[in-house]
Amino acid sequence: MNSNHSDIVILGLICIALGAVFLVFFVLDTASKDKKKWYLAIALGTGVIAFALKIILIVTISSFPTQALELFPKKEYKKEQIASIKYQYKSANKSLITNYSWEALPQKAPAPLDNPTTRNKVALGMKLFNDKRLSFDNSISCASCHELSNNKGGGDGLALSIGINGQQGTRNAPSIFNAAFQNVFFWDGRADSLEEQAMGPILNPVEMGIPSAKVIEEKLSAIPEYQNAFAKVFTESPAISISNISKAIAAYERTLITPDSPYDRFINGEVHALSLSQKRGMALFESVGCVQCHSGPNFSGANSLGDSSVFRIFPATPNTKFESKYHLADDLGVVDGTAGENMGIWRIPSLRNVSRTAPYFHNGSVNSLTEAVKIMANIQLSKKISNKSEDDSHFFWSKDNKQIYNATNQALNDNEIDDIVAFLKALDGLIPGDKMNCKNYQQDCIVNVIAKDTLQL
Repeated sequence: MNSNHSDIVILGLICIALGAVFLVFFVLDTASKDKKKWYLAIALGTGVIAFALKIILIVTISSFPTQALELFPKKEYKKEQIASIKYQYKSANKSLITNYSWEALPQKAPAPLDNPTTRNKVALGMKLFNDKRLSFDNSISCASCHELSNNKGGGDGLALSIGINGQQGTRNAPSIFNAAFQNVFFWDGRADSLEEQAMGPILNPVEMGIPSAKVIEEKLSAIPEYQNAFAKVFTESPAISISNISKAIAAYERTLITPDSPYDRFINGEVHALSLSQKRGMALFESVGCVQCHSGPNFSGANSLGDSSVFRIFPATPNTKFESKYHLADDLGVVDGTAGENMGIWRIPSLRNVSRTAPYFHNGSVNSLTEAVKIMANIQLSKKISNKSEDDSHFFWSKDNKQIYNATNQALNDNEIDDIVAFLKALDGLIPGDKMNCKNYQQDCIVNVIAKDTLQL
């Protein structure tokens, strides 16, 4: 409690004493026949004491907020109640984001202070990223599930990825492109950094299958080329450790950004970079509420360049035909399912290069981007998919307030879906290696740097 608060408490105690004086006066003056004096003494005495107690209580709570809150019982919600509350709030606030500001993707990704990006480190990370010796049986590399090509978009094109010994994973491989702009990783957001993400698949028994950090450290330490490379990159602590392995891979992954998409060129002033259909789709993307989740320059709430919520309930509308058809609620992501919930919680994925990364959703169950847009509009935004004009509006009557209003834009027709899909295709950027961009340490540049004066891997 600071000195100002202490002064206020002392003043409150003085007020209590003053109130007590009024009450004592009332007791001692009981012989008086002046009833008004009695009432005045009671009113002033109790009033002053009550006021003083309120002041002291307010100051105490403001001085010790955590301790004070613990005195009051917390209202407990079941998980399904929370899901219902969030869904109702979102459904009733389609226009929650107003005057949305569109942003272009930065040309370079930020790096943490404990893992600065250098050309040598990026070159080492690129070598590790493509090296199948990082798997237990030397059969797969990071690049096996994250192909750096136009047609795979940083994923692998499979519904569920394949690890060592032909083992099938349980989730679709997210794109590695622009992952540097995310603030949590994997579908359930269980990793908080690219470094932690890079370590995960190596030690996963279903993916690359290395049984422990010690095993991969000893395996790479026996390779002379890696001995030399790690010594040049990590001069202060040159050991081939799991920490340095993940730092090098993460440094390389931070170069895998895809700027200069038609959308980015449009945002930066090239007014003809988008077609008319794409511009309509862009307007719809905002007006129907897509930006409530897919926001910022990377089109993801899990965006390191913003402060929006990382996770969303999915499916937000339970028991739809889409949920059943594509088994969207069989896996609930962050939720363990033990309490009988039917709404999963997932990290919001980026929509950059989304036209290249089919199949879609965490289980890779949807092959068509058009179908994916329909699903999201229906189960996340409560939009009907219909070409009937009568489905585009709905009357709501409030019997309590005796009011009626007409909610419009309640459906998306085929043309509107096509426009949104056209806009999403405008988010396809330049794959690293498409053009020289040495200042950003991108892939073509790395090859030249290696050939000139850096690591000979």
